[in-house]
Amino acid sequence: MAEVNTGTAQGIAELEGADRQVLGHLLQIEAEAAALVDDAQAEADRRIAEGERQNRSRYDEQYGKEAAELEQGYEKTTAAVKADYQHQIESYRKSLDAITVNRDRFNVLMDDLLGKGR
Repeated sequence: MAEVNTGTAQGIAELEGADRQVLGHLLQIEAEAAALVDDAQAEADRRIAEGERQNRSRYDEQYGKEAAELEQGYEKTTAAVKADYQHQIESYRKSLDAITVNRDRFNVLMDDLLGKGR
């Protein structure tokens, strides 16, 4: 029976050696897989960064173009409003200049309203 135990011990030792080789091989595969995952993550990060850079560039270009258009529209509208304002002020001044003032009648009215005429 001792021989069976010795044979079993050698069989276990051989299995343990084979298991060690299998585990070593699996650990090597795991390390390679981890390296692949790290490389894939680095590539994904690079692509994302490049996409963000391109999107930012397109955004800045479009924003600049639209901002310039809006600025031109603002300047045109502001100039038109200022011209209209000046025209209205000038028309108002002309209408005031066209009015004749009867100072004597105005003074009598003020005296009546303020009670000095009584």
